[in-house]
Amino acid sequence: MTPALTALLCLGLSLDTRTRVQAGPLPKPTLWAEPGSVIMWGSPVTIWCRGTLEAQEYRLDKEGIPEPWDTQNPLEPRNKARFSIPSMTERHAGRFRCHYYSPTGWSERSDPLELVVTGFYSKPTLSALPSPVVASGGNVTLQCGSQRGYHHFVLIEEGEHRLPRTLDSQQLHSGQFQALFPVGPVTPSHRWTFRCYGYYSNTPQVWSHPSDPLEILASGVSRKPSLLTLQGPVVAPGETLTLQCGSDVGYDRFALYKEGERDFLQCPGQQPQAGLSQANFTLSPVSRSHRGQYRCYGAHNLSSEWSAPSDPLDILISGQFYDTISLSVQPGPTVASGENVTLLCQSWGQFHTFLLTKEGAAHPPLRLRSEHRAPKYQAEFPMGPVTSAHGGTYRCYGSHSYSPHLLSLPSDPLELVVSGLEDQPLNPSGSGPQSAPRLSSGAGTRAAGLGRYLEALIGVSVAFVLLLFLLLFLVLRRQRQSKHKISDQRKTDFQRPAGAAEPEPKDRGLLRRSSTAADVQEENLYAAVKDTQPEDRVELDSQ
Repeated sequence: MTPALTALLCLGLSLDTRTRVQAGPLPKPTLWAEPGSVIMWGSPVTIWCRGTLEAQEYRLDKEGIPEPWDTQNPLEPRNKARFSIPSMTERHAGRFRCHYYSPTGWSERSDPLELVVTGFYSKPTLSALPSPVVASGGNVTLQCGSQRGYHHFVLIEEGEHRLPRTLDSQQLHSGQFQALFPVGPVTPSHRWTFRCYGYYSNTPQVWSHPSDPLEILASGVSRKPSLLTLQGPVVAPGETLTLQCGSDVGYDRFALYKEGERDFLQCPGQQPQAGLSQANFTLSPVSRSHRGQYRCYGAHNLSSEWSAPSDPLDILISGQFYDTISLSVQPGPTVASGENVTLLCQSWGQFHTFLLTKEGAAHPPLRLRSEHRAPKYQAEFPMGPVTSAHGGTYRCYGSHSYSPHLLSLPSDPLELVVSGLEDQPLNPSGSGPQSAPRLSSGAGTRAAGLGRYLEALIGVSVAFVLLLFLLLFLVLRRQRQSKHKISDQRKTDFQRPAGAAEPEPKDRGLLRRSSTAADVQEENLYAAVKDTQPEDRVELDSQ
């Protein structure tokens, strides 16, 4: 074979190979929409189609329409084209594809882009079952529902480039239409925020208004905050209720959740002092819808993980039932410390439960099931041995089992007074109430008994002393009367005529000696009493 023939043959093979490569299919373009494929009615949207640098023209097709929807020249550097929709309507909703033209021909069409317009129908509701608060790693079910007979529901997670999830609706016996979307496992790696929509089968790209956003709170194991109410757990309609969530961990934000609600409240944390943070949630004006059980959570700004839940706090709404409640105490409103008392709640109308509250107490109300003792319903709250801490103002309420957080009007207030030695410091030199130990209940009982014994002993001693002085006075008075008789006898003897004779008894000498000694002893004793009791002597002598 000659060299010229060989060269021509190689050139032909080379041209044949290049021709086959150029005649192959062009790369498939990419189609997307900004700011997204789900657009609110009236909002602008831009559709982008990206091809190759050799593209000379881009074409946008809409499914169901034979003619091209739009045609655009490529933008520099000629590898993409822009299709603008200034105001989204139902006419723009549908499924789109794009392709481009190059010197070698038309490319194949892109994957479809489904452009959806929202805001045509009323929004559905979105809630979490059993709660929007989920332990880290747990699962939750999201319920999208509406009274409208939507054929399908769509769940979209915000902030993520994830495809919408679509489920057929189911009709409940109540007439509600719903779909249940399982979600999980929930982790604190990002914030879980969802919305849902409803639509009909004949217009799959025309959706309802979006539901309110639902955020799933992923709770962890960090230290739980505390939750308290500044007004007390029982509030009346129209009042202002403030729930305070606080912690010494230094959380940056707090969340308040009411059991059974579809959402929770969030509030930034405040630092009243170093190392402490808190947030106040104000619910005003109070209505019966605020009743229920609340918990709160804390979190740091740089983390999506929330703390462990606080202890539950029950909020009770009074004034919902008008049956009269009475409150009495046995043995009486004033008792000595160490004794036992019983507070009695009664009502003519039926209540399943009675609640006893103490004004200013931090603990929740005491609850007891009512008993029917004809003709009234009642509950007895025993207390004892009582201390000074039991003293205060009490009220009683009634409630029903079908709505335990709704209460009756309160009873009239009852003031309980506790008297005695209870709660007095054993060491008076202590610097304050906290430095002085308190008497226990048993010690209080013994102290009360000792006090009564001392009172009785003092009374008996005083009576004995008075009786002793009275007896001494009677003895002295009798002796004085005897002395006056002897003196009168002596005067009679001195007045006897001279020479008159009187028989002298045998013991006359003895009588004279004893009488003289008795007179001296009597004078001394009388003088001593006279010095100690001058007023009594004068008063009695005057009688």
